Order: sequence, then C-alpha cells, then structure tokens
Amino acid sequence: MLFHFSKFLITGKKNMLSIVRFKVASPNIKAVSRYSTECASTFANQDKLPRLPVPRLEATAARYLKSLQPLLSSQELAQAEKAVSQFIGPGGLGPVLQQRLLQADREAANSWLEDIWLNKAYLEYRESNFINSNWAAIVGTFTESKEPVSQQATPVQMEKAARMITHLLECNEAINKQQMPADMQRGEPLCMNQFKWQFGTTRVPRMQRDEIRGQWPCSAKHIVVMYRQQAAVVPVYNEEGRRASLVQIAAQLSQATRSIDRMLQRQQMPSVGLLTAGNRDNWARAHKLLEPGNAEALEQVESALFVVCLDTETQGTTTANDGIDHMLRAYENRWFDKAIQLIVLGSGRMGVNCEHAPVDALTTGRILMEALSKEAALYKDTAPCADLPPAEPIAWNIDGQVQHLIEAAQKQAHALAADLKVLLGDSRQYGAQWIKKLGVSPDAFFQVALQATYFQMHGRAPATYETASLRRFRHGRTETIRSCSQDSLQFSRALADNVPLAQQLRLFQQAVASHVEYSRAAASGEGVDRHLLGLLAQIRSPEEAQQALLFQDPSYARSTSFTLSTSNVTPGDIFRGSFAPVVRDGYGVNYALDKGDLKFTVSEWMSASGTSAAEFRECLLSTLTRLHDAGQYAMDHQLLSQ
Repeated sequence: MLFHFSKFLITGKKNMLSIVRFKVASPNIKAVSRYSTECASTFANQDKLPRLPVPRLEATAARYLKSLQPLLSSQELAQAEKAVSQFIGPGGLGPVLQQRLLQADREAANSWLEDIWLNKAYLEYRESNFINSNWAAIVGTFTESKEPVSQQATPVQMEKAARMITHLLECNEAINKQQMPADMQRGEPLCMNQFKWQFGTTRVPRMQRDEIRGQWPCSAKHIVVMYRQQAAVVPVYNEEGRRASLVQIAAQLSQATRSIDRMLQRQQMPSVGLLTAGNRDNWARAHKLLEPGNAEALEQVESALFVVCLDTETQGTTTANDGIDHMLRAYENRWFDKAIQLIVLGSGRMGVNCEHAPVDALTTGRILMEALSKEAALYKDTAPCADLPPAEPIAWNIDGQVQHLIEAAQKQAHALAADLKVLLGDSRQYGAQWIKKLGVSPDAFFQVALQATYFQMHGRAPATYETASLRRFRHGRTETIRSCSQDSLQFSRALADNVPLAQQLRLFQQAVASHVEYSRAAASGEGVDRHLLGLLAQIRSPEEAQQALLFQDPSYARSTSFTLSTSNVTPGDIFRGSFAPVVRDGYGVNYALDKGDLKFTVSEWMSASGTSAAEFRECLLSTLTRLHDAGQYAMDHQLLSQ
C-alpha cells in the first residue's frame, strides 16, 4: 500500500519502463478458446472496455486545490494556489508535461498509467515487501481456538491445505480456459486482465527496480510448500497435465513435510525465504549470488503456481485478532514475492499474505472467495492421476555472503514486525442495511466517521487515501479518493462541539455528498493523484523538476503523505484484511460494511508519537454509535427530509 515518489521528484530522472517478463504460452490463445463455455468468457469483454482518459490539466488543478483546503492554513493555501497557477499557466511546465503524457497515451498499448503505476508504486520501492507493500487477511471461518502444541504439521492442517489447494487449482484452470465469468458492475463490464497475473506470478528482485515474472495461460504443474522455514517443490499435476486428486495432494503435503523433517534432522539448513522479507537491493544481491549454484531451485520457486505456508509453533494464535496479526507480521516460513501465499495454521485456520505489485487485493479476494465457497461445500474427489512426481525439498547451496544477507534481512524484518500493531474492531449494532435507510452511501458514511474519529483524537484533518477501482477501463488498477474534504472537516468540528442535531445532520449530508462526488470522479478516471503521477513521470531532468512548481510546493508532499490509508473490502464475513500505515504517524484502516454489522482493522507504528491504534478503535466505535443514535433519532422524527 505504500507509494514512494520522492526520490523520483528530487532526481527528475526520465521514466524508464521496467522489463516485465510476461509470456503467453504456446500453443496460442486460440487453443485455449476451445474450452470456453457458452456464457461470457473471462476475457470476452476486454475489447469493449474504454481506455483510461487523461484528465484536463485545468480540471485536475481545480480538484487538487479543493482537496488541499481542509489540510492547509489560508497562507499555505494561497502559496499552493500560486504554485499551481504558475505550473499550469502560460510558460509553466504543466502544459509541456501534459502534452508528453498525451503522447505516452497514444503510444501505450492499453493504458498510459499501467507501467508508470507498476514501477513507481511498487517495483522501484527498495524497502521490503513484507508489511510495507504486501497485504494480509484471515480467510474462512476464524473462530477462537487454541493452536496445537507441535513443531510438526498436523493432519487437520494438511487436510485443510489440500482442500484449498484443490480449489485454487480449479480457479487457475477456469482462468486458463476462460471459464471464470467476467465481472460486471451495474451492467458495465470490468477489466479482467489482473486475473492473468494471479497464478505462477512472482516479483523477482533486481537492483533499483524489480521485475514481474508471469505466464498466462499458467501451465506450471507444481506449487511450493514452506514448512519450518524450508521450501519444497510439490507437483500437483502429472507430466500430461492431469490434476492430482485431493487424496494425492494431501499425501504430497505429508511427503513434503516428512522430507523436510528428515533433512533438518541431518543438518541445519539456511532460511533463504527470509531474504524476501528484507531490503530489495540486498535481496537482489543475494539473488545474483544464488543464481550460479541454485538456478533450478530459483526457477522452481518463481514459476510455482502459488506458495502454501504450513506454519508450526503458533500456540499464541488464539483469537481472530491474533490471526490477522500473525498473517501480517509473521516473517519466518514465507516467500513474500509470490502473488498468492496461502497460510494454514496447525488448527486448520487459514489466511493469506500476498504480493501487491501486479494485482489488487479485491481481485485476489474474488479468487479466494470462489475457492472458499467450494471449500465449505461437499466435495466428490476426482480419480487419482498416474505417475505423479514426488514432492522434494529444496537444498540450497549458499556461501558466507548470502548467509550474511539472510541474517541482515531477518534483523530488518524483526524490527519492522516488532514496531507494528494491528487491531480488529467490530460494530454489531448495525450495518449497511440500516445505513441505506438514511439515504446515504454506506462507504461515504464510514469514511465520514473516520474523518470525525481522527479529528476527535488529533484536532486536525488528515490527508486520506481511499482506494477506488479503475477496472471499468482497460488494464485499470486504482485511483485515490481524497476522502478528507472541507465538508467532512466542518462536520467533524460540529460533532466534536456537539452543536444542535439539525446542524449536525445538515453538515453530515454535505460531507457525504462531497465524498460521493469525489468517489464518482475518481472511478471515472477524473481523480487527482494518478494524473499528477503521470505528469511527474514525464519530467526529464533535475532542471525540469525544479520548474515543476506544483510538486515543489510543500502542499504536494503534505497532501500525499496519507495519514489515513483506507480500503473497503466488503464483504468481510470470510475475508478480513489488513495492511500497515503508509506514513510513520498514520493509521492503516481496512473495513467491510456487511448487511448487519461493520468490521474494520486498524494498524499503527508503535514507535510513532501521538498515534494509538487502540484509542483509534475505541474512538471510531464511539463515533459509529453516535452516528447511529443521531440517524435513528432523525428517522424517527422525520428530520432527514427537512
């Protein structure tokens, strides 16, 4: 969830697109279409999708200045207005950058934003994926339960893992055959391109900028199992491409864990997966050192369909809060570069930790929910496949340099994990169904509540990031909803001052309307942040960077230092996500607005002064109660229509 552009702004270096290794398997796509169903196939609507527009420079400037109003003093705002006016006016650099961006749009195969976003938001970021970029979630039914006291995998753990593996493989097969129904929203098709990057996809470390390795259709025949910090290659298809039965997959897991147990009894083995939890340049150095003696091992991991982590020694993971904490903060027994990393505890409870660069969380969530819906139903196993290759542990060949880099990565990961706190919150009093009775958007309702909560705690408005989907456009990813508005600030003040209810209601409705208006603009490709990023990426020299007055003004850094980083991942019954704050003195808030309740997680960096996830959770719950009481009173007395 982190977005780091400051280095680019200082150097002003010309944008160079990353080398992305993405292969279309042979035979060609026509061979896949033979398996398509009669319903709308997965990618049938791609050619119908419009391209992401390049907004008008003047429109972005106006919306940007409006978003600054609640964050700046009148003097700071006047300074920002001057900088923006000079940037977009005659002789300013803005029109030059706009023309370059329009030319980039004409030259781009699908979207002017696609590679800029991938590079600047993810691949050029040099700190670890772990916590900083990867997101995590508990999935399925995560009821309170004690974990078994064991250093070995348990039967229920392998049984649960085998079932989820089977259904994830079914999802990959459906995508390969274009049989997964194409997503629609309000009758409009959504881009399905991200589904090509779910299976067999890995982020590969490189100096200064990583690569994404992927293949579609994904024809890999194996997964990788992490167990006791060691990796094992686990075939799940035979050489002819026939999938293993559920019983066979469970047996493969058992064989993999027993082989690792025996290997560790003979000798201590390096924990190479820890390298994925460290600094990206250090991992790139280690990767280069590993390549000569471990080329096949690296190939097996990077080409695997996905990773399954069978965790042991998790006795402290009892509650759902323990679970989300473990999925986000545990750094041993992981390979953080894989697009899908399924985590199964000894009790059979599950979660995920997923690399974010090529795919957004809601896309992965769609696949996980598909698999979970099957996992909860009765399953008739398939016949076993013949000649299934055995599971084999990977024996890494490393030297002292690589071991030193492993130890450095472990130290970095430990410090990062120790500094993060994540807490679950639940409001059982009401949910989206009740909110809709007020005549307002549930998402806007919750975002206004977040603004009021932050103001109650800190006495000021927070720069806020909410994710908006751009999947209505070809190869669309996300845009920022700048949820903090002048209207939300006025309502927050009114609620804090406990002004008369009629005034609170009027200001609340204005705040909700402002949020809805910005949300619609963002989802239509008319947001602020991606356009500004596109302009920033057109800067060609340090001299031009100095002339880009909009970006040089302190208001830009301030408004993009998102104190509240938020994401709506409704529904939340079997999928509860979490991520870290994107700034040191901020909060990360993930939420789901279900029919009868509201669920959220809040995270903080404990080393920061002035923030408290525990206090934020309690204050948010109190705010939600106050809004409910006021809303119910207004409905009972027909005040909303006045």
